Amino acid sequence: MAETVADRERNAHARVTRQPIAAIASALQDLFGQRLVAAIAGIRDPKAVGRWIRGEDVPRAQAAAALQNVLQVVEILRTQEDDDTVRSWFRGMNPDLGDRPPAILVREQPEKVAQAARAFLAR
Repeated sequence: MAETVADRERNAHARVTRQPIAAIASALQDLFGQRLVAAIAGIRDPKAVGRWIRGEDVPRAQAAAALQNVLQVVEILRTQEDDDTVRSWFRGMNPDLGDRPPAILVREQPEKVAQAARAFLAR
């Protein structure tokens, strides 16, 4: 039986949920760079991301949740898009989000960003 879109999303959720925050931060840093990951997490010091990755520190709960949410949306987009498109999608203005970049909104409105990602894939 072929895997459905809903199955892929559930599997992505399970993978992200089981990953330690250091692995999540590392994956996002590899994709977006330290500065954007720091902005997504709502912190001023991009070097903190490196400390999270090395296990020298841990993000606050809201920052950790934002990183988990971003990686989950990344995984949704990766079901059909390459990393260059994923990066572009997160950084650019999005008409489904009032022309605001998903990277800026994901911390406060993760469900809207996930919906916008699904809408993008449906086009």
